[in-house]
Amino acid sequence: MFDKKALQAEMLSVLQDNILSFWLDRMVDSERGGFYGRIGGDGAVDADAPKGAILNARILWAFSAAYRITGREDYLAAATRAERYLIDRFYDTQFGGVYWSLDAEGRPLDTRKQFYALGFALYGLSEYVRATGDREALRYAVALYDDIETRSRDRRCGGYIEAATRDWQPIEDMRLSAKDRNDCKSMNTHLHIIEPYTNLLRVWRNEELVESVRSLLDTFERHIVDPATGHLRLFFDEQWHPTSRIVSFGHDIEASWLLYEAATTVGDAATVDRFGALARRIAAAAAEGLQSDGSMIYESDAATGHSDTDRHWWVEAECVVGYYNLWQAFGDEEALDRSLAAWSYIKRHLIDDEGGEWWWSIRGDGSINRSDDKAGFWKCPYHNSRMCLESIHILGLINER
Repeated sequence: MFDKKALQAEMLSVLQDNILSFWLDRMVDSERGGFYGRIGGDGAVDADAPKGAILNARILWAFSAAYRITGREDYLAAATRAERYLIDRFYDTQFGGVYWSLDAEGRPLDTRKQFYALGFALYGLSEYVRATGDREALRYAVALYDDIETRSRDRRCGGYIEAATRDWQPIEDMRLSAKDRNDCKSMNTHLHIIEPYTNLLRVWRNEELVESVRSLLDTFERHIVDPATGHLRLFFDEQWHPTSRIVSFGHDIEASWLLYEAATTVGDAATVDRFGALARRIAAAAAEGLQSDGSMIYESDAATGHSDTDRHWWVEAECVVGYYNLWQAFGDEEALDRSLAAWSYIKRHLIDDEGGEWWWSIRGDGSINRSDDKAGFWKCPYHNSRMCLESIHILGLINER
């Protein structure tokens, strides 16, 4: 049996001394407010980089959750800084929702409404409410929920569309990023809408919200999880016809535990049982991406046979969490071994002990990827800090506030 206290000490040390210390020491923008938009893979701060809604919302979530677990006042100060910047700068007071990005001075830059970003803003604010009980943050969280339900939910075909203009009109380019398909529905947006909705349920038990979570669970079961393979299908047209055959192993393992978490938060035994079985099936499919060194590769395209064998920081973190949760929920010892093997890989390869934080990825040839950001629009203290916090929570060795 593994040493729970030793694992707790490791997770707490990496959380506090490697991840969050980096963001406190390097990313606070004392001159312009909020946090810098980017630190490159070379460790240099880009003070003029745009500030993304995803980055700010994930900073808010990470420090709120860390404060809730540890009670450290410096984490509360960082969370409050992010919460104020989100409300005061990112929130669109005219039309609602949040801007996609601001310039370095905090002025609106890209004003489109990407519902993935609204979801993360809701996730961060709801976690701040969990940590502090702040009523203003709850009001904004509920307003974002209403925006998503009113502006994004497809009442005819089901699910949620990807994006709109600032004033909620149809938008031609709905892509979340340049590498994504320009389709009106995606797995990724649905996963990161059910995630904040689940968190909001913890602080705002509303029957309409419960129905929204149930509907999302049904959408995953009916449309997103491939009944033949157990993998998540990634992109869809309006009527849920799949448009891609790419498998994202990291999203598979992440979804396995987020869907089960959503089911347990809704609360009835039948839903928990149903999605417990589905979680195990998705996690088994994700294991196709596991490697002999304990890592998980990024993705594979069933249409071409090509695999991206890079080991991305977020995929490895979700591998730890997903299989750890599988062990905790179902007593799956093989899942525990997989989780601990992924953690061992992270310690050996991804954690930057000298510069702080984690590298973006280890390339397929084993070299460190120093080209992509150390912190930035998509490189945030979210997957890795959540890995630490979830592990600490499951061990039950620190009481939640």
